[in-house]
Amino acid sequence: MTDNTFLPGPRENTVKSANGDVLTVPAGWALLLPGDAALTRRVKTAGEHWIIQEKKGRKVFSRGVWAPADTIERIRADLETERSTEAYAKRKLASARRREKTQTEYVDEFFEAVVVFLDFHSDHAELAQQMARAITQHTTPVGSGTVARTKRIPIEQRAEAAVIAWMRHQTTAYDSMPIPRVKGKRREVRRMLAQHSKGILSQYRRGEFISEDCPLQRALAEITTGEKTP
Repeated sequence: MTDNTFLPGPRENTVKSANGDVLTVPAGWALLLPGDAALTRRVKTAGEHWIIQEKKGRKVFSRGVWAPADTIERIRADLETERSTEAYAKRKLASARRREKTQTEYVDEFFEAVVVFLDFHSDHAELAQQMARAITQHTTPVGSGTVARTKRIPIEQRAEAAVIAWMRHQTTAYDSMPIPRVKGKRREVRRMLAQHSKGILSQYRRGEFISEDCPLQRALAEITTGEKTP
């Protein structure tokens, strides 16, 4: 936590520092809520401000930025004027097209990475394509927060992690499994289920005959028909 980053305070117009001190927001300041990235960015660079963040679990959430109210309103007015111009509209459209192109290319790249990781025998090639499509559609949307969206690991590792996670939720009872609230227990269960999933994948890689009762085939059938298999 930096010198100008605080936690939400216990009372209105207060914030809490990292060491627990409660501070009153300066007179004339206003809270700019999250939602307009450009406005927030410009307010931060305009001068003194307090960033409000709150950690829940492993994630840190922005709760807004305190800054002089006149500064916020001045920058908001400037942005509204800028955004009303034809040049801005053209830049926004071009940016949206670039993002769409980038997303399309990434979806295709991720799909191929999943197929490569699956490495199914030619007898199961069609199933590999079906499975890769299901996983890609589920994990690649922007803002999904899945492992497929991270850039911290190579795409090959993203594909592997996405496959194992998808199988954990689609082919096992993990979502309804009672797991004791013991440190490390959930991780242990996930490792066990991952080994089970890898065992299933190995059968397809070897080209073995797989019955329709296979949990993987049942999961894909449910996705295709939209109905639970008996």
